[in-house]
Amino acid sequence: MFGLAAKALLSGMLIVAIAELGKRLPTFAALVASLPLVSVLGMILLWNARPDAENMAVHAEATFWYVLPSLPMFLVMPWLLRHGYGFWTALLAGCLLTVALYLLMAQFGPRLGIRV
Repeated sequence: MFGLAAKALLSGMLIVAIAELGKRLPTFAALVASLPLVSVLGMILLWNARPDAENMAVHAEATFWYVLPSLPMFLVMPWLLRHGYGFWTALLAGCLLTVALYLLMAQFGPRLGIRV
């Protein structure tokens, strides 16, 4: 139980640090947020729980393919915000687009030989 709480605390601290940094240096905070810190931490924790090279390889490759459908959100949101849409509307639209693209990836990825 302590391990789970420590993982949650570490994740929360990372999010808070990025948000606080974003108040002063938004571009640098974006750089930090774009780093695959969550993926790296997740892989470390997964490896500690199950040190299996094939399992890790599948996980890392699937992570790559699932990152791709999330990227358009970071173009749609600024476009909407700059064209008068509110933050919550832009965020919702970006999230809905991401979900739709995830579903497309899950549907068509395997047909294209992509392991997801």
